[in-house]
Amino acid sequence: MVEIPYPLTTNRLVLRPFATEDLEAYFAYQSLPETAQYLYGEARSYAECMGRIAQYTQERFAGPGDWATFAVERIGVPGLVGELVLKWNDGGKPEGGGGTPGRVGEIGWTLAPAARGLGFATEAARAVLELAFDQLGFIRVEARLDARNRASAAICERLGMQFEGVLRENMYLKGEWTSEAIYAVVRN
Repeated sequence: MVEIPYPLTTNRLVLRPFATEDLEAYFAYQSLPETAQYLYGEARSYAECMGRIAQYTQERFAGPGDWATFAVERIGVPGLVGELVLKWNDGGKPEGGGGTPGRVGEIGWTLAPAARGLGFATEAARAVLELAFDQLGFIRVEARLDARNRASAAICERLGMQFEGVLRENMYLKGEWTSEAIYAVVRN
């Protein structure tokens, strides 16, 4: 298992594990339709939020398929501004079958509406990318987002992620076919 060195701190933010006490603040923004606009599911019910918080507090980050979820809050200001996730994807095996496969991941973020446009997502994502590359040994991290989500695309660009393409109408979500944009950054 890989140990995540919680908490991560930036100039304005603390990224820490979720706790059961986060339920009300989490529900406050996850229950809003504008939060769910570009996410896979609809706005979450209180029961769904309870289930997510329970899942987040039990997470392991041991190998491909695992997630590290960070509660994001402002330093000295109680309450969540959002969450950020790092998924460990399967990087495959090196040619010839020997050696250690490279670690690849996927990053994503969700912010409360009041916290958007203030640079929090970029700041938090930068800290998690530094963790992924500098401490966890990842060689590639990508972001997969609804191609209409210009705000998240702009965050990817500010992070130095390269636009790799669009998977056209690859998912049927919320009653319509949607396209997925892929951005990625690789370790230097």
